[in-house]
Formats: sequence, C-alpha cells, structure tokens
Amino acid sequence: MKNKWALITGASAGIGAEFAHQLAVKGWHLLLVARREEKLLELQKKLIENQSINCLVLPKDLSQTSANQEIYNYCQQQGIQISMLVNNAGYGVPGDFDSVDWKTHHDMLQLMLTSVVELTHLFYPNMKNNQNGFVINVASLAGFAPPTAGHTLYGAVKSFVIKFSHSLHLEAKEHGVHVTALCPGFTYTEFHDVNGTRNMVNKMSSKLWMSANDVVSQGIAAVEKNQVVLINGWRNKAIATLVKILPDRLVRFLMQGSVAKFRKR
Repeated sequence: MKNKWALITGASAGIGAEFAHQLAVKGWHLLLVARREEKLLELQKKLIENQSINCLVLPKDLSQTSANQEIYNYCQQQGIQISMLVNNAGYGVPGDFDSVDWKTHHDMLQLMLTSVVELTHLFYPNMKNNQNGFVINVASLAGFAPPTAGHTLYGAVKSFVIKFSHSLHLEAKEHGVHVTALCPGFTYTEFHDVNGTRNMVNKMSSKLWMSANDVVSQGIAAVEKNQVVLINGWRNKAIATLVKILPDRLVRFLMQGSVAKFRKR
C-alpha cells in the first residue's frame, strides 16, 4: 500500500482507532479525524512510534455543516489523495423522539447520515478516476433489526447507510472501487458509555459481544474482496436472517421484550 492514504472519521477511540492500528500495520498512511484532539494526538504518537507510516490528525466536529468541505480542502492543500475512506464516526441518542431537542437530532443526522454521504461524494470521484479505491461505511446490525421505541433515529440512519452503500457498490465496482457496509452488533467500545446505556447493556450475555479487533479485521478483509455488506459474527448474521424470513409482526413480538431492556427511554 505504498503512498496510499486512508481517511478515518471517529478515529479517536473504539472501532475508528482500531481501523487506524490495523491499516497502519498494512502500511497505509493515515489522516485521522475526530472531535477530541488530545485523543488523536495520543493515537498518532503510538502509530508513528510503532509503524513506518505518515499519520496526520485533523480535529473536526462532523456535526458542523462546514466540516466535510474543510477536510477535503485540507487534503488538497497537503497534496493527499485519499484511497480509502472509512466513515466510522457515530453515536446513539437515547430517549423517545419528542423528548430530545431538535438540535441534538439535527447534529446526529448531520454527523451520521449527511456527513457519510458528503464525504463519499467528495472523495469517491478521484478514486473512480484512478480506477482504485475503498469505501467502508460503518453501519450496524440495527439497520436490519425491527424498529424500536427509544433511540428513534439510530436504526433508521443505519438502514440508510446500508442501502446507500449497496447502491454505490453497484456503481463503483465497474471502476475498480470497492464499497462495503460494515454491520457490527454489540462491540466492546466506549459507545454505550457515551450514550449512558452501559449499565443496561452490561446485563447482556457476553456471547453477543465482539471485540473491535475482530470487527475491524473482518471489515478490512470484506472491503478488500469487495463484499457489499458484512454482518459481523454468526449470531448477528442469524438475527439478520430471521428478520428477513419471519413475518414482521412475529419478529417485533419476539424482540420487543428483550430490546426494551437495552433501550433507554
């Protein structure tokens, strides 16, 4: 991967930081984007010490409408051509729809939906022109699961990301660009600490959890072979399959009780 640059959003922790570690091992140069500059600088230091790569950090809040263009402009100024885009930044908003103020909903949609599409729209054309590139959009098993009360927009956004990735995959495969929607289930990160549901999800069986290491290694392998959608883990694949083949009413009935235990309202 000589002289190849990867852009990772939400790179300061969790799945994003793990992408940085694993891509660095593969020789990718990195542009790391997240809000927390201190965390990014800590990660940058580790990566440069351990791998022979270039690593730049760019603190940006992707809920700001100007952030995506600013990231693209920075790459242009630095002479960096992004050959892999990992749209990973995200979080959950607990609570019922009307109990959350509009700004919170707006910022979440800007970061997890609009930013994913806009960053891809900015960087994909150059990949297409070069007949080479990779796009990983981190979605979720929630994009396949039935709707839930609470966390109203999360599953809807992830479902969009999956469909968007699938359509772009069909367009891009003729031009040497690989596009994959990565769909993990419950993963050991700080995700649930941030949205205040850690105590709830800790009651779940450990069999339902995966490590960020496994999620990312499977995701990289999937995009390298141009797999359009990857659902991590056989249990998560089984859940997604059941959702497809069983009647909606039955699926909602079967999952309503268990899901309610892990959704903060």
